[in-house]
Amino acid sequence: MKLLRHYAFTLLLLLGIIVGGLSGVVFGESALIVKPVGSLFLNLMFVIIVPLVFLSVSSSIAGMSQMTRLGKIMGTVFAVFVSTALFAAIIAYIGTQFYNPFQGVDTRSLVAHLPPAPDNAGKGLGEIIVATFTVPDFLQLFTKSSLLPLIVFAILFGLATSMSGEKGKPVADFLHSGTTVILRMVKIIMYAAPVGLGCYFAATVGELGPQIISGYLNSFLLYLLLTVIYFFGANTLYAFIAGGTLGVRVFWGNVLTPAVTAIATSSSAACIPVNLVATKKMGVPDDIAETVIPLGANTHKDGSVIGGVIKIVFLFTLFHKDMSDPSSILAIISVAFLVGAVMGAIPSGGMTGELMICAVFGFSPELVGAVMIISTIIDVPATLLNSTGNTVCAMMVTRFVEGKDWLKQRVLGQNAAQA
Repeated sequence: MKLLRHYAFTLLLLLGIIVGGLSGVVFGESALIVKPVGSLFLNLMFVIIVPLVFLSVSSSIAGMSQMTRLGKIMGTVFAVFVSTALFAAIIAYIGTQFYNPFQGVDTRSLVAHLPPAPDNAGKGLGEIIVATFTVPDFLQLFTKSSLLPLIVFAILFGLATSMSGEKGKPVADFLHSGTTVILRMVKIIMYAAPVGLGCYFAATVGELGPQIISGYLNSFLLYLLLTVIYFFGANTLYAFIAGGTLGVRVFWGNVLTPAVTAIATSSSAACIPVNLVATKKMGVPDDIAETVIPLGANTHKDGSVIGGVIKIVFLFTLFHKDMSDPSSILAIISVAFLVGAVMGAIPSGGMTGELMICAVFGFSPELVGAVMIISTIIDVPATLLNSTGNTVCAMMVTRFVEGKDWLKQRVLGQNAAQA
């Protein structure tokens, strides 16, 4: 019963998508009659995205003043999180180049009524950066097509609030309260997600035909393969960097419980207590474990980064955009990295990552529902990578903070204490 309770919402989402897909196959274009229900759900989510991003990011930054004492630990945590997330993005990109799950899927009907993807040819790098991260007018911040500029503004607003001390406290309190309220609104709207996404998928399959289902199935299989490669390969590499062969043995000797918990709960937040216990058994000092694990559950999601690459490849394939030139490769990896960070920084995520992908690359927001289906089907393996990755990152942070012999010293100390 407890397992079913943890999985209930994910199972309902998958059930909605399965029923929607079957309805699209059976009824064909007649399934378009339920498209307004899907559009209603998407519009509710669109409306909530802007206040969710602003309040979540700014309140998080405004409440970070207590972390200033951590100094070296925080700097090391940042470096480790960024490095592993970028590595995950690179692995995912290479995987999609060996096998593009959407290649050969006829999606002309899906894009026929949408505006074409923008062509940045003729624009300098400086112009692209300015347009991506800033807007010329304050009111333009509060649109779903300006998510990155909004995040930049929210970070600055949060920093200014934190630096204002006591005078900024009422604003910080408002941001925290506003975040609580907006997250409750997201939770209420998400109750409609199984029906909303199911109706959207029924209309999509009815319009495009069953071949679109094979694209989603192929993307899930590719993600499972990348999960196996990253979980066993990358984590072993990180453990070796953290403590050599001893680090590898210690990591794999203690990671089973966090891995099973991640699969069973499909929630990074629910894994925090188990991950804390596991990292301390691995020899990670309390102050590092209690910093890395909670922070990582919110801001370090390598599984989401890998999923971000697959989502971007989906959209690039739809519009036949080149993914092989250096600028495209850099853009795909960078945006996937940002998607992982943004989805982590914003509780409940919603469609923020998907919407940011569309906004950055200029794709129509109408495609968000199609991209969100990928998020749903990869949720469990993504949680496995998101959660267990934080345990090995805690080991790496300890190695760079306390020196290369930290693990040997810990083991010797434990043996001496037992003697």
